[in-house]
Amino acid sequence: MLFAKNDKSFYKKKNTVNLNGNLVDLSTPVVMGILNVTPDSFYDGGEYTNETAILKRAKQIVEEGGRFIDIGAMSTRPGAKEISSQEELDRLLPAVRAVKKEFPEALISIDTYRTEIIQSVYNEIGDFIVNDISGGTFDSKMFETVAELHLPYILMHSKGKSDSMQNNPVYDDVLKEVILFLSAQVQKLKLLGVCDIIIDPGFGFGKMVDHNYELLNRLDAFKIFELPVLVGISRKAMIWRELGITPDKSLNGTTVLNTLALTGGADILRVHDVKEAVETLKLVGKIKSFAK
Repeated sequence: MLFAKNDKSFYKKKNTVNLNGNLVDLSTPVVMGILNVTPDSFYDGGEYTNETAILKRAKQIVEEGGRFIDIGAMSTRPGAKEISSQEELDRLLPAVRAVKKEFPEALISIDTYRTEIIQSVYNEIGDFIVNDISGGTFDSKMFETVAELHLPYILMHSKGKSDSMQNNPVYDDVLKEVILFLSAQVQKLKLLGVCDIIIDPGFGFGKMVDHNYELLNRLDAFKIFELPVLVGISRKAMIWRELGITPDKSLNGTTVLNTLALTGGADILRVHDVKEAVETLKLVGKIKSFAK
């Protein structure tokens, strides 16, 4: 039996995010579609670098059932080189403007760890979700900025920057270290008055393959935060290296691990393949409906 009947949890999880003055319901898991406006992302780099392609991708995410559109303008794949803030902004702002104009009701997330980028985008479109891979460690003004602008914040664990994070990262206890880091950062955010926090264990960011699987196997441990949990494992190396394939062949593996993430308590799946992820949500939801 996959799900026990009448399994009452000891915690009360926050299941909404306040965005644009509206409460986004996360009591049922949702999908976040990835829109990388970069030339060098590990899977889709270079595909969405002009307005026509960007809007086509945004439309696909919306039509296939994505709840959020996550727009990023600097690759954070392991080994990626950091670009200037100006280059990031030059890529990002035209994409954000175009998507917001064409899809004004779209819920947008911005994948950046720089506060100057956050402020510039906010000045253009108002509220959005900040998706910060550094968990507030790359920019000392991050938490203060998020608090001042009253923006929802995705708090992710990573170990090192993109150009060095996969240089043999070592943990005594990966689950313990990730939880301790996230706990400390959540406390800092709450002291500043940030209420809308989403937890991301940071699969693939400063972690070897076995570290990622250990975290996925214990995803239920993140329930201690009583906050929504985002899982981003779409087509990552933890899948294709383990299977001896390439990212373009890893959709099936992604679906398998997304299914396990949902059974472990994931509330948001950040994915390249929106249609398949939405189908996964529906089927897992169907199974869970018999456990009530």
